[in-house]
Amino acid sequence: MAAKERVAGWVRRTGIEVLGWTLVVLGIAGLVLPGPGLLMLVGGLAVLSQQYDWAKRHLAPIKARAFQAAAVGVKTIPRILLSCLGALIIMGFGVLWIVQVPVPDWWFLDDDWWLFGGSGTGISLIISSVIALSLIVYSVHRFRGKPGPGKTAVGGDA
Repeated sequence: MAAKERVAGWVRRTGIEVLGWTLVVLGIAGLVLPGPGLLMLVGGLAVLSQQYDWAKRHLAPIKARAFQAAAVGVKTIPRILLSCLGALIIMGFGVLWIVQVPVPDWWFLDDDWWLFGGSGTGISLIISSVIALSLIVYSVHRFRGKPGPGKTAVGGDA
């Protein structure tokens, strides 16, 4: 094997490792923080499944759970509207973080705690909101008015 091929293989494996584990860690954080945690977790496992059998084994049930949650989330119009409203509120907070509005008089903590994190926090909130709105549109298109994942047209298990 030529040295060039070994280096290319090493770069590919390293890229898979870095991208996969980054997505897994961000996905786990996104499960409790604003953001598409389950999607990032699925993406990370999908990337890592190119290298590891354990990732392949865990990918299918997590992907099924993500699709199930997406189908349930767009089952009714109020759920869709509330999801969109939540994403837009988070986007609004992101704008506030970027603009850095002055500390209000009612703020009882130290001024340094007002909108801490700066523009980076605001940008990440806006990006999370755009991703969330995109996923809502995708879910409505994919699941709304159709049998849920794993279901047949008559409602039984597939």
